Amino acid sequence: MVDQLIDQAGRLLPRVDDDLPWGNACRRTPGYLEVQRATCYGRLGLGAEAGALWLQVLAIVPETARRDRGVYMARQATAAATAWEPDQAVEIARTVAMIAVETRSARMRRELVTLERAMRPWQDAPVGRDLAEILEPVTERG
Repeated sequence: MVDQLIDQAGRLLPRVDDDLPWGNACRRTPGYLEVQRATCYGRLGLGAEAGALWLQVLAIVPETARRDRGVYMARQATAAATAWEPDQAVEIARTVAMIAVETRSARMRRELVTLERAMRPWQDAPVGRDLAEILEPVTERG
């Protein structure tokens, strides 16, 4: 169902007015619909599927879009945790934490809270302790 609705939205994109001061993020954001698809997959608990889409999205999002990249990478890390790949999640979180500290993005911090919840099964394991250490500078700024 998600795929059908996002595909329908894709057919409507050409009708979005670029001259509007709002509501045109779908035209300005590289891979906008795939971002939405990956986000939906992640929230549905489809970690492997979401992770594969995040790789595609991140390949086209410019490095200069630091806040967006950080948010997407945090979602990618959560997808990895959901797919029972905690080491991969923590590795991605290292980069996200640096971006979050630099940008002070509240949106990114919220995504990292979601990652922490997804990583609860490993909170007492070395990988869980690594995550807590990595996220400490982010939560200090809170």
